[in-house]
Amino acid sequence: MWLPSLIGKLNIQKMNSMGCKLTAEQIYSINQSSLKDAVVALDRGSCTAELISADGLLLTNHHCGFGEIQKHSSVEHDYLKDGFWAMKREDELSNPGKSVTFLIRMEDVTDQLLKNVTDDMDDAVRSSKVREVSSKIEKEAKGETGYETRVRSLFEANKYYLFVTQTFRDIRLVGAPPQSIGKFGGETDNWMWPRHTGDFSMFRVYCAPDGKPAEYSKDNVPFHPKYFLPISLKGVEKNSFAMVMGYPGNTTRYRTSNEVKYTMDVVNEIRITAREAKLNIIRNFMATSQKARIQYASKFARSSNYYKYSIGQNKGLVALDVIGKKQDIEKVFLKWVNEFPERKSKYGGALDTIFNSFNSWEEKVAFQYAREALLGGAEIFSFASEASSLYAALKGGDSEKIKGSSDELRSSIEEYFKDYDATTDQKVAGVLLKLYSTKVNPKYIPGFFQEVGTKYKGNFEVYAQKMFEKTIFADKAKMQDFLKKPSQKGLDKDMAFVAMRSIFETMSTISQDLGKTTTGLDKARRIFVAGLNEMNKEIAVYPDANSTMRLTYGVVDGYVPHDATYYDYFTTLKGYSEKGISGDVDFDFPQRLIDLYHAKDFGQYADKDGTLHTCFTSNNDITGGNSGSPVINGDGELIGIAFDGNWEAMSGDIAFEPEIQKCINVDIRFVLWTIDKYAGAGHLINEMKLIR
Repeated sequence: MWLPSLIGKLNIQKMNSMGCKLTAEQIYSINQSSLKDAVVALDRGSCTAELISADGLLLTNHHCGFGEIQKHSSVEHDYLKDGFWAMKREDELSNPGKSVTFLIRMEDVTDQLLKNVTDDMDDAVRSSKVREVSSKIEKEAKGETGYETRVRSLFEANKYYLFVTQTFRDIRLVGAPPQSIGKFGGETDNWMWPRHTGDFSMFRVYCAPDGKPAEYSKDNVPFHPKYFLPISLKGVEKNSFAMVMGYPGNTTRYRTSNEVKYTMDVVNEIRITAREAKLNIIRNFMATSQKARIQYASKFARSSNYYKYSIGQNKGLVALDVIGKKQDIEKVFLKWVNEFPERKSKYGGALDTIFNSFNSWEEKVAFQYAREALLGGAEIFSFASEASSLYAALKGGDSEKIKGSSDELRSSIEEYFKDYDATTDQKVAGVLLKLYSTKVNPKYIPGFFQEVGTKYKGNFEVYAQKMFEKTIFADKAKMQDFLKKPSQKGLDKDMAFVAMRSIFETMSTISQDLGKTTTGLDKARRIFVAGLNEMNKEIAVYPDANSTMRLTYGVVDGYVPHDATYYDYFTTLKGYSEKGISGDVDFDFPQRLIDLYHAKDFGQYADKDGTLHTCFTSNNDITGGNSGSPVINGDGELIGIAFDGNWEAMSGDIAFEPEIQKCINVDIRFVLWTIDKYAGAGHLINEMKLIR
């Protein structure tokens, strides 16, 4: 996960030897257009997308556009089931809140920022100094440009980079295949290979007539980017060069062995337990009707993705003996540290501090269960929290603030209740509140649990039923009536609002105790990583992912997942006929796709072997946030869209294993075939620059 600004120094020679024909300047430049100008952070980095036309046409994953597709869907216009294609520009659908962010430049500002920072400085003083200088750097870089500027830390705050960006907010939905293509295989195939999923959707970036970012307006025009990616129809071959540019979200590859154990035994196990209970309830509701399926499709997908990820990560960490490998690194590090007194003085206590921070797990268990079972459990508590500013205004008696807060809350009602089922949320609340009560230390139990114990005899389902009957936050009409004449007394008596406040009070207590057990942890991590990098100073290293632009390079290839098995590097449309099960929730397929397959109507998108390739694997290094990233060949042409990692290497966020870790990509020819042959949206193909 290399910083693009450093590839000229660290990587380009090796990249060229592997088949990359580009210069470092053609990949990342601040003086001329380059590949980086065609790659954007989608929604502040939740996904990645790429420009593929001079008129701002944008390509990303289907699951990255899933929320927008779901929001635009209804029983009458079920775009999840049937797909959506704008046949004219005026048919493209606006999406309030969606954004794309371009990287203008990145700059190493470490020396400037740490000029007056010393190793013996108190952590609080150090942090204050870093914030002060960062703010100054950001302000000076921003000037009158209208750009956004932000200083980000790397290598556990041993390095600092300034990132200058520009964000556009008028992003319109152009096209998406039906879910039976865009999510073919569903939860069953998630994180798995072989895959046959057409995981893509299309948007367009709009701007003001002067080319600057602007909120949605009918007067806005398509954005003309500095650069857009040409698209290759040549296909891919085994061992051919492939690189991915994008915005990977978060990796923790410098974490120690005991921190990995904590991730496995606490973070992942709690996520699995809580989400399994929640997903079972939502799954049952979604099966009741088309409306229910549409309402909860996006919520289910968001929750289930990292539920399955956590299962796979734990399996991968065990199978690859990551804890053992981390312990070996720590032994080598300690031996190196103890060779010289000055090293021992500088780095000697770092590992002990980190280990001691994870001796106590009670408050950490409570924190994770609070995140998953309370804050991330029933939706009603997070919705009730949106009334906090109104409550403060009512308490203060400020009529202007009361009106403002009421109006703000009122504006969110339609959107919230459109995709909300109170009965389902009530079931989630009952199950997860009970789960929390059985799993954490009693000192971290919210105050309202006592009422459940006394008044409702410990029956959380009965408590949840009563709360949902009485609260205003589970009923649209009650909410609207309350906001006509809001009162502090009404919120003080509302069971959901009272429970929400109790939950946040408990979270505050947990956070305070967390702070006590992790004193010095950030400093110890910084010192440990600084020591590792000094120990390995002859080796080129990259920082953990943090939602800033990165480049990863490698080759297209298959892999051996386990003994006596080899997975080839590509799949074909034949897989739909082999896997497809008509009407199945995961493996349903469009009849038109099967008809086109039997007719062998592949057009210019067929491979030289005569088949239509659907997906392929490469050994590129990706993680969450890379979804939708362009996969680019040695000529700088788009060959695919990254959309997943493989099950056998779910440990990759903690320890990269190049022999087994694979990036799963949609073949760009399958994307174009779906747009052209399946959807009949050839006008979109005409916008692109195709390389044959």
